[in-house]
Amino acid sequence: MTEPTDTPGYAETLRELPTDQGVLRYHEVGEGPPLLLLHGSGPGVTGWRNYRGNLGLFARHFRCLVLEFPGFGVSDPTEEHPMAAAPKAVLRFLSGLGLDRVDVVGNSMGGIVAANLAISRPGLFRRIVTVGGVGRNLFSPAPGEGINLLVDFTENPTREALVRWMHSMVHDPAIVTDEMVEERWTQATDPQTLAAARRMYGRKALAAAMAAAQTGEQPPYWAMLHKITAPTLITWGRDDRVSPLDMALLPMRTMPKAELHVLPDCGHWVMIERKAAWENAVLAFLTRPDEDS
Repeated sequence: MTEPTDTPGYAETLRELPTDQGVLRYHEVGEGPPLLLLHGSGPGVTGWRNYRGNLGLFARHFRCLVLEFPGFGVSDPTEEHPMAAAPKAVLRFLSGLGLDRVDVVGNSMGGIVAANLAISRPGLFRRIVTVGGVGRNLFSPAPGEGINLLVDFTENPTREALVRWMHSMVHDPAIVTDEMVEERWTQATDPQTLAAARRMYGRKALAAAMAAAQTGEQPPYWAMLHKITAPTLITWGRDDRVSPLDMALLPMRTMPKAELHVLPDCGHWVMIERKAAWENAVLAFLTRPDEDS
């Protein structure tokens, strides 16, 4: 399969959807069955930066919808914790576009959002693709190295801390260019965006979240992954230093229709660092005939 070079542009694909809780911004390109793409978290992240390099291929087969979560500096802000706001934004977004069943690709946080929605709204997703992040640390320390570096940046946002975190996201540090650092820095240090990040990755906030997960008052999402019945492709970088590969064992074993694809010499940004190999695996999975057809 040859890799297309026709990457769509930012301005020509940007759209706005007014909702009763602010404007949701997204990128739309391509025709065909709807494919929802959900981004991860971290300094300066956007859906566009996560997936802009993959849209050239996917848009040949799908109506690609790259949603920008509230709290990351693109869609209208919210006072909620970004993880609490994200699934609500997805439901408002799909309702606003008149869509009740889509395929979904979720990177890291986006994969966790997709998993939670698949648990609470069976039938919402036809097929699910996750990129790292979904599961729990079984053998590796938690939080992982990349999360600790993310906390360091959130507490003390310097360019040096940003570069250290970005290097933890990849196997090959040459992937991280000066241009990538600069565009991330500008957005990550926006006061509203930084405030939202601190609700998620401030040292006290992260400690409180980890403590709450151990109280047993509500089952963590990873304990309910067996409820996800949609066919799921779990993709992972073998050398992920943010969410180490052992996290994939739990979803791989408990999700009834899950399969795991591991890419070597690859960190957390699988769709960027191993672009062609990842795209080919995802496209083959999403276009595979249904088992009952």
